[in-house]
Amino acid sequence: MSMDHKETTNQPVLTESEETACQRSFITMNQQMLQSEKQAKGRSLTYCLRTFGCQMNEKQSEVVAGIMDEIGYVRVDTEEADVVIFNTCTVRENANLKVYGRLGYLHNLKKHRPEMKIILFGCMMQEKHVVEKIQKDYKFVDLVFGTHNIFKFAELFYGMQNAEKQMIEIWEGTDQVVEDLPTERNYSFKSGVNVMFGCNNFCSYCIVPYVRGRERSRRPEAIIKEIRRLVADGVTEVMLLGQNVNSYGKTLEEPVSFARLLTQVEEIEGLKRIRFMTSHPKDLSDELIEVMAKSRKICHHLHLPLQSGSSRVLKEMNRRYDKEKYLSLVEKIRTAIPDISLTTDLIVGFPGETEEDFLETMDVVDKADYDTAFTFIYSKRTGTPAAKKEDQVPEDVVKDRFDRLLALVQEKGRKVSSRFLGTTQEVLVEEESKEKGIFTGRTQYNLLVHFPGTADMLGTYVNVKLEECKGFYYLGSLAE
Repeated sequence: MSMDHKETTNQPVLTESEETACQRSFITMNQQMLQSEKQAKGRSLTYCLRTFGCQMNEKQSEVVAGIMDEIGYVRVDTEEADVVIFNTCTVRENANLKVYGRLGYLHNLKKHRPEMKIILFGCMMQEKHVVEKIQKDYKFVDLVFGTHNIFKFAELFYGMQNAEKQMIEIWEGTDQVVEDLPTERNYSFKSGVNVMFGCNNFCSYCIVPYVRGRERSRRPEAIIKEIRRLVADGVTEVMLLGQNVNSYGKTLEEPVSFARLLTQVEEIEGLKRIRFMTSHPKDLSDELIEVMAKSRKICHHLHLPLQSGSSRVLKEMNRRYDKEKYLSLVEKIRTAIPDISLTTDLIVGFPGETEEDFLETMDVVDKADYDTAFTFIYSKRTGTPAAKKEDQVPEDVVKDRFDRLLALVQEKGRKVSSRFLGTTQEVLVEEESKEKGIFTGRTQYNLLVHFPGTADMLGTYVNVKLEECKGFYYLGSLAE
């Protein structure tokens, strides 16, 4: 197998079912190879998997973990493992620097353990200059691949084991979605489910469409089949994932709207909660709002990224809506679903942002009544149109605006979130906090709640009285 270094745009020639069978045969070959290694070393072999970035990355890491588990490797939380795998993010330059920093540490480990394998994959690897840097400065990395051929991980892993030098396989795109690969879930009772991959929006500040490719939706029957299987295995809450779930189904041979998909998911017996993200305001339909309002299972939480309240800046960002349209959409949602919890993303310091533009953002935050907002300082991202703009906002100005926005977000968030004070809410118990005996869970409104409990409650739904609002989370106690 001569796969030492290949950068390709070639599309797979196998059908979906043939590709699945092919990858499972590579899992078997990897299992046989591992058995020989275990006998030679007299111990089990381990792997460490680190994920940087978004929930889409977390979901892809679950597939890689599932394949490693099925091969027979034992997952550990230390990088002093036989195989170290990084799933990389490239939304901000900082994310790249973090990975390079960890690679320096791994290089020292590998000097003492040359048989150790190091694997990099994900969004960062889709950037040509990154791959060139790894080839030049990080020759000790064994395998590099991107976002489009993750389904070939078993095959790539086998190729790496048989390669004598660094192996690179980057695809520039794919229209293939391969189903039925092993998955190792982070939680037994809730799971993310990809409904689509890629993005067609090309916001001027964002690298995602360039590294994840164009939109491609999974067939609804494949999504329903996966969720049914998850529910049979104990999952009661699913998060439907996509860069822009509102445009789901447009690339299918027989188009299906996201709202229609949600109604099909709702019919699955045993499934208790449905969440989804992320929604792009330009594509949020009246049909989707109506489906959410009528649903018994879709959580009353909507993440609706604003980015900026200035119509002028939104146009520069290529967001394809303006301030008025966004506020009108918020009003429409709140009329249909009065108890909705709204959250958002905000960027401060986009190139050319004036004080007047910034005050427009503050105005939307004041009017939209978000439960919380994720605020970001604009990060110049090489490879995006916004990075080439000459009117970058001075650092001290951005910092001042960011602090003012954060203060307003926190003030508004405390007021809006406190509307649940004194009520009893159903909470899905997710984990024990660092403080022993204190457990953490979420309401359907995505509010975090801490309360005294016991380990047998994990994965169950309990009623909790919300006694103290701490802004973005509550302290409570089990309701009698």
